[in-house]
Amino acid sequence: MSVLTHLLPDSSNLRLENCQLDKIKTKIYLIVSAISRVVNCPVCNQPTQKIHSRYERLLADLPWADYSITLQLRVRKFFCINSLCKQRIFTERLTNVTAPWARKTLRLAQRLSVIGLANGGAAGERLLQQWGIKVSRNTLLNLVRSIPLPPIVTPHTLGVDDFCFRKCKTYGTALIDLERSRPIALLKDALAETLAEWLKAHPGVKVVSRDRSKTYESGIRQGAPEAIQVADRFHLLQNLAETLNEVFATHYQALKAVDEIYSLSSVTQTDGTVVVRVPRPTREQQALLLAEQSRARRVAIHQQVWDLHHQGWSGKAIARQVGIGVTSVFRYLRTLTFVEPTQRRSRGRSILVPYQEYILKRWNEGCHEGLILFKEIQQQGYKGSYDTVARYTRRIRTVQEIKPRKRYSIKSLPKVTQPKKLCLTPRRAVWLVLRKPESQQPDSEELLALLTAQHPDLAEAIQLSQGFACIVRQRQPEQLDPWLTQAEMSNLTAFRRFAKRLREDYDAVKAGVTMSVSNGPVEGHINRLKMLKRQMYGRAKIDLLERRFLLAT
Repeated sequence: MSVLTHLLPDSSNLRLENCQLDKIKTKIYLIVSAISRVVNCPVCNQPTQKIHSRYERLLADLPWADYSITLQLRVRKFFCINSLCKQRIFTERLTNVTAPWARKTLRLAQRLSVIGLANGGAAGERLLQQWGIKVSRNTLLNLVRSIPLPPIVTPHTLGVDDFCFRKCKTYGTALIDLERSRPIALLKDALAETLAEWLKAHPGVKVVSRDRSKTYESGIRQGAPEAIQVADRFHLLQNLAETLNEVFATHYQALKAVDEIYSLSSVTQTDGTVVVRVPRPTREQQALLLAEQSRARRVAIHQQVWDLHHQGWSGKAIARQVGIGVTSVFRYLRTLTFVEPTQRRSRGRSILVPYQEYILKRWNEGCHEGLILFKEIQQQGYKGSYDTVARYTRRIRTVQEIKPRKRYSIKSLPKVTQPKKLCLTPRRAVWLVLRKPESQQPDSEELLALLTAQHPDLAEAIQLSQGFACIVRQRQPEQLDPWLTQAEMSNLTAFRRFAKRLREDYDAVKAGVTMSVSNGPVEGHINRLKMLKRQMYGRAKIDLLERRFLLAT
């Protein structure tokens, strides 16, 4: 019994009177009572020892091994002897054991709160079932909601970014202390007024890092006008990538031409051996015809949208007249020329891709029999058909100028290699230009040279993009003004528009390419916030989400 006494929640104020073991239900009942003779009134704090009555409370406690523990706590009621106190009868408080009206001990409730904070409701409930503790997910979430939020210490450097409750519907704002890399608050919306009110209530912020949002720019200006606003460098490069992507999208035919030149060009090796590349598979004529008809229809819609726009029609009116969405209308109005749609990234993927290197190796060794190659790659695990192999060998014969039925050739044949790039989309071209020099692939210089030579607009876009990327990455604020002047005088509408937006946010952009402050830690916390939100499904309201986000760190 002495050992069990030391396992009680408060062994100095509780006395163990009896213990009952139920092996069938794997429960232990501990009958305990308070030992203090004098207690204080919870209202007037007057000590008294005049007992009114006694009753029992059942409290769940931490389990012992595989046995759940229930405390049968014998509690007394007392008379308050202070005639001026409004509380005549009260129950003795055991502040180190449990809270008034609670059905759990404080230590059990504390551990349940920690589990609910780390795992959420449903996951915490499943974990506790393995530990022999029966508790519902709602109880865990209510315990988390009851945890008080820590006091806010106004940071010197604040990071601001938005997150979504419902994508494209409802947004909130996350505030991060960038000096300690800790979240300090969640705001219920992404409005400038809400951010301004918070900044006014917590004066002392000196530097605020943000994305390019005009809403946050206005909120910071209203709430902390003396704070230095810093435009995040990642978002500057992201805006640059979007601008460059717009330019490449309007010159999609030039990208296709570059892709064809790159894929079909001959390469002379150092030993003088000529290497030609396998051409792409040609699409069926019917598919090409349907694609041309679809493109012609979209071009006509693009022209119709611009005609109505010149006549003064609003976006919604144009959408109703043409029969397309408002978003499509504004997308067409971004550029005067029709933007070609981006092809699938998966184009050119085939079940034969893992075996093409082996086929080309055997082909260059002189094995030009498709059936033999088919049987050899079958032994390596190829599950496709012979027709797929035959189509591929026909493309090789075409590039080597071998007649279809001719198996052998007297003349010396060039070596054949498979092109690495099968589809140069605008997005791939963007990252080809913006990739860091140390991360460039061996063929990148060749592709950049082809892009530069293909069209003057592409050459100018590549020069401007690489110049701005260098300014941002190497933090060269003295080069910002000359670059803006050059971009504003450019022939490219997208870059003139980009330079105009940078001018409107000049101070924050200049601070972004000068100071080392970054929104990177904010993005990391936003990712964790998204994980918490999705883990909690529909229960992630602001009060619960804020506690799990702030207190878990």
